[in-house]
Amino acid sequence: MKNDLYSSPDYYLLDELLSEEHKLIRETVRAWVKKELSPIIEDYAQGAEFPKQLLAGLAELGAFGPTIPQIYGGAGLDAISYGIMMQEIERGDSGIRSTASVQGSLVMYPIFTFGSEEQKQNYLPKLASGQLIGAFGLTEPDFGSNPAGMQTSIKDGGEFVILNGAKMWISNAPFADIAVVWAKDENNEVKGLIVERGMEGFSTPETHNKWSLRASSTGELVFDNVKVPQANILPGVTGMKGPLSCLNQARYGIAWGALGAAMDCYDTALRYSKERIQFDKPIAGFQLQQKKLAEMITEITKAQLMVWRLGVLKNENRASYAQISMAKRNSVETALTIAREARQILGAMGITGEYSIMRHMMNLESVITYEGTHDIHLLITGQDITGISAFV
Repeated sequence: MKNDLYSSPDYYLLDELLSEEHKLIRETVRAWVKKELSPIIEDYAQGAEFPKQLLAGLAELGAFGPTIPQIYGGAGLDAISYGIMMQEIERGDSGIRSTASVQGSLVMYPIFTFGSEEQKQNYLPKLASGQLIGAFGLTEPDFGSNPAGMQTSIKDGGEFVILNGAKMWISNAPFADIAVVWAKDENNEVKGLIVERGMEGFSTPETHNKWSLRASSTGELVFDNVKVPQANILPGVTGMKGPLSCLNQARYGIAWGALGAAMDCYDTALRYSKERIQFDKPIAGFQLQQKKLAEMITEITKAQLMVWRLGVLKNENRASYAQISMAKRNSVETALTIAREARQILGAMGITGEYSIMRHMMNLESVITYEGTHDIHLLITGQDITGISAFV
C-alpha cells in the first residue's frame, strides 16, 4: 500500500493568512486523502475505473456543495474553505476533484441559485449527502467553446417539455442520478432543467479509452423525446447567464485544485531529489536540478497568492468572471509545467505508477481544456483589458 508522505509547501508563510477554521478544514481533508484516496488511486487510474466507494467520504467531508447554506444540507462555508478543499482533493487526483466540483458548482449551485424552493428542498439535501449524484449538461459534440450554439432543445408538451439532443464529455454521467441540462426552447432561449435517471428516452453511455482522468467517470447525456415535467425547469434564469455563472463557480474551484496537483508534483520531486544519489551525492545538489526546484516553488508561491486573493474577493462578492478566468488559466498552466519538470527530475521513475507525477500530468491535459480552454481564458482576459472581443 502506498505511503503518502506529502508535505504542503508554504514558502511565503501563507498559513498566516488563513483562519483556524480554514486550517482545520485543510487538515481534515488532507488526512482523508492520505488515508482513503492515495493508497488506491494509482490502481484505479491504471484500471480506468472510478472508485465509487469514495463518494460517501466526500459527502461526509462536506465536499459536495460546501458553500451551500446548512438549511439545504450544505456546510455553509466561505469561498476560501471551498478552494482549500478542492486543492487538497486534487492533490490526490484531478478526477476525484472533478466529481466534487461537478456536484457542488455545476449541479447544486444552479439549483440553489436559480431553482424554486421546492426544487431546493427536494434535491439539495440529497445531493449534499451523496444520496444523489449529479451531472452538468452543457458541452455538445459540435459545441464546446461556443456553448451558445447548442442544438439540444425543448418543446412545450403541456405538463411536460420534450427534450431532444445530446451532451458530451460529461463527468459523473454514467452513474449520475440527475443532470442539470441546458437547452434552447422554441423561442431560442436557453433554459435549465433537471433530468432524472429513469425518464424514458434518457441514456448515459460511458466514454472509454481515455488517457486522461482515467479514475473519473465520463460519458454522454443522450435525450430522445424525453418528457421532463415543467416543474423541473429552473425558474430563476433564462439565457447563457445561467450556465456561464455555474462555470465561474467551477473555474474558481479548479484554480485552487490544479495548484494542489502542482504542489504534489513539487513535493514528490523535492523529496526524490534529496534521496536519489548520482555521482556520489544527492541530485538535489546539482545546479540544474536546483534551478528546476527553485522555479517550481516560485511559480507555486505566485499562484498561491493569486488564488488566496481571489478567494478574498469572492467572499466579498467582488471577484469578476475575468479574474476567475485568469486564475484558472494560470494555475493549470503552472501545474502542467511543474508536472513536466518534476517528471524529468525523477527520470525513468517519473513515468511509473509508483509516483503520482505522470498521472497528474495526464489529468491536467484535460483540466487545461475543460471549463474553458487555455486559449479561451486568454481571450477573456484580453477582452477585459481592451474592451474588444476577439471571439467574433
